[in-house]
Amino acid sequence: MANDTAALPHGDSKGTFLGHPKGLYILFFAEMWERFSYYGMRALLILYLTKHWLFSDGEAGLIYGAYTALVYITPVLGGYLADKYLGQRKAVLYGAVLLTFGHFLMGFEGTGGQDAASLNVFWLALAFIIVGSGFLKANISVIVGQLYPRTDARRDPAYTIFYMGINLGAFLGSLLCGYIGETYGWSYGFGLAGFGMLLGLIVFGFGKPLLLGRGEPPIALSKALEWGLYVVGLLAVVACWWMVQNQSIVGTLLGVFGAILVIYVIGYSVIKLPAEDRDRIFAAMFLIFVSIVFWALFEQAGNSLNLFTDRHVDRSGVPASVFQSLNAAYIFLLAPLFAWLWTTLGKKNAEPSAPFKFGLGVIQVGLGFLVLVWGAQSVGMEAAVPVIFIFLIYLLHTTGELCLSPVGLSAMNRLAPAHMASLIMGTWFFASATGNFAAGLISAAAGGAGLEGEEAGKELVLSVYSTVGWYAIGIGVVVMVISPFVKKLMHLDTLRDDDDLEGQAEGPGEPQGAGVHPTTKPSN
Repeated sequence: MANDTAALPHGDSKGTFLGHPKGLYILFFAEMWERFSYYGMRALLILYLTKHWLFSDGEAGLIYGAYTALVYITPVLGGYLADKYLGQRKAVLYGAVLLTFGHFLMGFEGTGGQDAASLNVFWLALAFIIVGSGFLKANISVIVGQLYPRTDARRDPAYTIFYMGINLGAFLGSLLCGYIGETYGWSYGFGLAGFGMLLGLIVFGFGKPLLLGRGEPPIALSKALEWGLYVVGLLAVVACWWMVQNQSIVGTLLGVFGAILVIYVIGYSVIKLPAEDRDRIFAAMFLIFVSIVFWALFEQAGNSLNLFTDRHVDRSGVPASVFQSLNAAYIFLLAPLFAWLWTTLGKKNAEPSAPFKFGLGVIQVGLGFLVLVWGAQSVGMEAAVPVIFIFLIYLLHTTGELCLSPVGLSAMNRLAPAHMASLIMGTWFFASATGNFAAGLISAAAGGAGLEGEEAGKELVLSVYSTVGWYAIGIGVVVMVISPFVKKLMHLDTLRDDDDLEGQAEGPGEPQGAGVHPTTKPSN
């Protein structure tokens, strides 16, 4: 934590609203508008790449995968700089400025096609969004916890409210930016996303007094050092500008650094840790590898699945990007149901273990693809796919996500010894990034990578979906079969096996929803 909250005024000292400190709602609205802008832009991105910049499906899939992978890596940098030097509040503010810049640059369409000058502005816009997201996403959830004393019973509901902001922003962003961007013009959709981010920036900036000194720098921060750190952020923008254009570099870096990270974590565990802690790290690494498979398939949503919906589904005139909002809508509806289900099963000593839930999650994401394939085949290749099958694939992907994402965040926290918590969380982020890059490779395969400018045929997409669907079900079954062995490695007899992340009942609807320091409930 950046500062000692005990030495600061009580979180309620500026008054409360609906029983919570007013500062919570500043964070809620800032995060909601940030997610509005991110998901609004994400809903349009693959369509923008193929229709406006005229990239082939394969190229567009790789660009999208590299972009989303980098979005999941940069919070490691943003979280580190905030913890050591900047403090969370300044990091969030800086991230919001970069994001606002990036989203407004996205509205600069240029002439389209492969015009080099216009494309450079587009790459720069993506780079600003990548780095801005890293500074903001890593840190904003940390400030939520700092508003409350450690034993305050309102902490858990506060995180639930905050996570609802994430899902509300994701839902409205996909719905509104997607509709406006496809109906009235790309720049209007991206401009709306930028306007949303600007609102978030204004709310957070003017809300500083309500945060009551939370998230301030942990050291005496000189102006020279502070501006030096902002320059580091801009250098990261330049690096991302280069990498997002050279997607193979992103893949190479993920492979090299991923291998180093895994070898280091396992080596350290074997050499330095006592047997039980070592086993728990092995269990965490197993779950991390399974999560890569899940995200590689789940993240087709904004990628190849968006293109499939646009070209091959009977949408009755509704823009394809609007269907991106289904995931957030389902989380709203189903997260409380899942929370109730796990709690009820837990009381009866029948709650599945974390590894078993991971297996269930991977099976459901695979089943979603197979349902879409069966739906397409049932009406024949010449006919448009009934839209009900898009609703079904998103439903199965969301139920799979609710079995895996919040559960995974909690498991990382419980299984990592205190001094390794940040490292394991970083590895979880890294796995999410790797999954997103792999999603780009799958999308490229579905788009016929290497077939310059050629639209992916329906049969090719469905054959790829069928293959990955069956693989996912096979992997999920194997995970479920060996889950008792993995559960033994977790040594739950000396560890509480309940959902111990605050606000987890409604689940952060994304792998980095809880930031780099997910907050755990105090032990009873």
